[in-house]
Amino acid sequence: MSEHIVTSYDEELRELARSIAEMGGLVEQQLDDAVNALLSTNSQLAQDVILGDRQINQMHYQIEERAILVIAKRQPMAQDLRETVAAIRISHDLERVGDLGKNIAKRALAIEDQRMNHQLRRGVEHLASLGLRQLKDVLDAYGSRDVQKAISVWRSDDEIDAMYVSLFREMLTYMMEDPRNIGMCTHLLFCAKNIERIGDHATNIAETITYLVTGKQMERAATAPSAG
Repeated sequence: MSEHIVTSYDEELRELARSIAEMGGLVEQQLDDAVNALLSTNSQLAQDVILGDRQINQMHYQIEERAILVIAKRQPMAQDLRETVAAIRISHDLERVGDLGKNIAKRALAIEDQRMNHQLRRGVEHLASLGLRQLKDVLDAYGSRDVQKAISVWRSDDEIDAMYVSLFREMLTYMMEDPRNIGMCTHLLFCAKNIERIGDHATNIAETITYLVTGKQMERAATAPSAG
């Protein structure tokens, strides 16, 4: 393979990585805005998130098309093949996170005229902060190809699951104590579930990063001794 072709090929792989980073940044902002719209009952911000999901979908499509074209043109092997497949997988998970953010924004519109209990607000805010941190950390891990950070995100999923269960039980208590809370709590439960699912997609991305860098599945990489 000539030097020109190698340089062109490397640039195609770098462009895929840049596109994933750009998409990840947009998804992260969309999710942050969706949570803020929910907690502040900001209907305009919620509408912006819903409309912004189209851009995320378009980026997902473009990344997949570009990755498939690289595979067709270059017939990559080993690490290069993992790079292209990882781009497809991660863009899919990011697109799903974008959809979940849009769902939260729709719930924000549904409860914009209702008053949210302060304790429930704090619970949702805490759960959302865990989900946003997982997403940020896993995107950082992708950018730096940091396997240990990816493994840390993967292991931290239990924390967000436990917080979700705690918040779920708390909301059920509020609904049983006063039927007037049922409408608000039902919407918040859907939002909480969406946030918990965002954590699942972050762990999916962590698994993809680990395979991308090491060629191993997450379970093997997570139990392997650290280098050095």
